[in-house]
Amino acid sequence: MVSALPFRLPNFIPFSHRHKHHSFLAGSPLIRHSKPPPTTTISPLAYVTASSANLTRPLRVAVVGGGPAGASAAEALASGGIETYLLERNPSNAKPCGGAIPLCMIDEFGIPPEIIDRRVTRMRIISPSNITIDFGKTLQPHEFIGMLRRERLDAFLRQRAQHAGASLLHGLFLDLDCPKKANEPYLLHYTAHGSRTTLEVDAVIGADGANSRVAKSISAGDYSYAIAFQERMKLPEEKMAYYENLAEMYVGDDVSPDFYGWVFPKCDHVAVGTGTMMAKPQIKRFQSGIRQRVAPKIVGGEVIKVEAHPIPEHPRPRRVVGRVALVGDAAGYVTKCSGEGIYFAAKSGRMCGQAIVKGSDNGRKAIDEKMLKTLYLKQWDDAYYPTFRFLDILQGFFYSCNEDREALVELCGDEYVQRMTFQSYLYKTIAPGNPVQDLKLAFKTVGTLMRAKFLGYEMKMLVGKKA
Repeated sequence: MVSALPFRLPNFIPFSHRHKHHSFLAGSPLIRHSKPPPTTTISPLAYVTASSANLTRPLRVAVVGGGPAGASAAEALASGGIETYLLERNPSNAKPCGGAIPLCMIDEFGIPPEIIDRRVTRMRIISPSNITIDFGKTLQPHEFIGMLRRERLDAFLRQRAQHAGASLLHGLFLDLDCPKKANEPYLLHYTAHGSRTTLEVDAVIGADGANSRVAKSISAGDYSYAIAFQERMKLPEEKMAYYENLAEMYVGDDVSPDFYGWVFPKCDHVAVGTGTMMAKPQIKRFQSGIRQRVAPKIVGGEVIKVEAHPIPEHPRPRRVVGRVALVGDAAGYVTKCSGEGIYFAAKSGRMCGQAIVKGSDNGRKAIDEKMLKTLYLKQWDDAYYPTFRFLDILQGFFYSCNEDREALVELCGDEYVQRMTFQSYLYKTIAPGNPVQDLKLAFKTVGTLMRAKFLGYEMKMLVGKKA
């Protein structure tokens, strides 16, 4: 297995010198184990510009980032005959993440049962005034939300990519030199074990997160992002039993002005966290707010890890530039309102990898920007843009003030709302609505919002009189 190689920074021999039976296993003439010079460059590629022209060697693609997006892209590429390099800075790293995945991802991506820490069948959403709604009454006996730890999921997906033929490189991506001419390769620079190396590739997939260096290298444009903060807490046994199959979401100005707070169960602990688009120093104040809201349920708990990371708020302006494509958080594929990103990361990585395989005829032909935009970007936008746009509108509508959040929680008690919500979340399909029920829901929404606004006004007047 490639991961077992004593990587110092491999020196690769030119394509023209390779014999057809050479492999990337230890002992192969393709890898020299002597210490390389400070900068090592792979021999130039014989690149052709026409996307329909045949190559004299396999297409070579580098994937930067080994999370769900990068690992899924690498697996799709390697399975399709592409010479694939997966660059990951720290394979043992545990990315801060709520860790919820929809039911459809388990089957679609072959996630083994032992990766799933908890099967959540009960959800509760708690309003600013602590009104609690059980959100999960319409779930069928076989349905659940999977809760897992990213360190286990990411390692599994990377290992599967390696089994498919991808070469895992442990190193820190530095920057990318884009070609000045269409017939030139990309130069990907990274460091590993204190040395710098350069990898020449035909195409690059950036899966290196919200602060993507690949995106910066291609001037993909900036985007707004939120900060997610969570504490992993080890609870006493009786407290942990309460969260055995239960996840909680809290809304209110005290826990987040534009998102929500959460308590998600893991294997032997819970993740207690929040997120906001406000200035980074404010996040600790909101984390204190969520801890106060759940205080009786976590008494005696011990914080075992503190985590924080950025969450993109919308797709980047440019996600394909030349022969470089962005996927996952690097592309901005995290939904508003729910903050879901794992499934969309893995899905976008796989779609991008499959697009390159198809466009290159399994690595036998060159690719170009037009192909990537047609087979990857258009397919992605056609499939998921409506979902992202709808949740964007929903967040702006219900997360702007406490009165609107109270209305949101009240609406979540409606079984029709729950059924439609879980159908779309668990299976990533737009459930066909009932026109009569939709009309009733529209009137109920208006009435709920008006009532919440009126009660909010009354409460403010009452507080004002007492003052």
